[in-house]
Amino acid sequence: MSLRELIIERIHTVGPLTFADYMKLALYHPDHGYYSRAEKRSGRAGDFFTSVDLGPLFGELLAGQFAEMWRILGILEFDLVEVGAGSGWLSRDILDAAKTSDPAFYASLRLQLVECSRKARASQPETLVQHVDRLAASLPSLPIAVSGAIFANELLDALPTHLVVMTESGLRETFVDAVGDQLVKRTGPLSTPDLETYFTHLDLKPDPGWCGEVNLSAIAWVQEAARKLQRGFLLLIDYGHDARELCSETHSTGTLTTYRHHVSKSATNSTKKNDALWLNEPGEHDITSHVDLSSIQRIAKDEGLTLVGLLDQTYFLIGLGITNHLSKQKNETTLNLKRRLAAKTLLLPGGLGSTHKVLVFSKGIETPRLRGCSYRLRVT
Repeated sequence: MSLRELIIERIHTVGPLTFADYMKLALYHPDHGYYSRAEKRSGRAGDFFTSVDLGPLFGELLAGQFAEMWRILGILEFDLVEVGAGSGWLSRDILDAAKTSDPAFYASLRLQLVECSRKARASQPETLVQHVDRLAASLPSLPIAVSGAIFANELLDALPTHLVVMTESGLRETFVDAVGDQLVKRTGPLSTPDLETYFTHLDLKPDPGWCGEVNLSAIAWVQEAARKLQRGFLLLIDYGHDARELCSETHSTGTLTTYRHHVSKSATNSTKKNDALWLNEPGEHDITSHVDLSSIQRIAKDEGLTLVGLLDQTYFLIGLGITNHLSKQKNETTLNLKRRLAAKTLLLPGGLGSTHKVLVFSKGIETPRLRGCSYRLRVT
């Protein structure tokens, strides 16, 4: 039975699904979900590019940041927890750099990879073959307690989100229903009062006609991560905006987007014809939405975390010395030219440099100063 057939069967049993429930099945079903069926979805042969696909430079810079965090904490063993780790490519780049440039930090590492895909978890030891003694655990969910750093690159944007629309009579929710053998969108009453509470916390009320996303899963995930972080740092890199911008006319049709073969399509307010294409191909498309940075900061503060920095990726990487990395490469070899091109892509305004935001929080540390947060608050 296909995933679409499984979803239709569930709808016939329990009724229309929230879009969050549909998205959870489409992306994370253990056998048919988009992220479950392949070890790696990004890169030239995949559906989208991430910073990791540009080569090891991104991991090298993060290695320097985590080493600084380790020295600030002053602990013998440093838990480095990557969430949404896939096959472990980013952690491999980080450990490669640490082993070469900072052996003391490397020796302190207890790497824990969190990944829901069984197939991706199974491939992690092979990816990290040079660092198998540093791999302490490969898990489907966050470890119970962390002293060190929890980090995630493009995780929150892919967590299941609710779709809502503001009408003249108030907030309504968009569901996924079945008509015959086809999946369709349908508007109805809210599935949970938490959707109203979300806007109350923000003191926002979008204008009638606005439709967008409410990602309760992202808020819950940050809450869980904050509670499991005993002492150390939480570092998040993702697409995102301030809540007021997301609720403004600029984003009045939402940010939900599908990706396939490096082609992106708006999905929140798409036509019925387009809906019929991607909605009825669950497991075949990546589905993302921009992160509400305001709600992430609010829940982090409520859980006892301190905001250390909120920056465009450009300023975060400049703080970590990306320009110094490149200035040392005076020989115009093919490798150095590739690294320069990677750096340009990582920093480029309008590309990864400005669309990706970096949030860094601390817990149990008094006013830490981090190189990556030299600009502290710098977003466009």
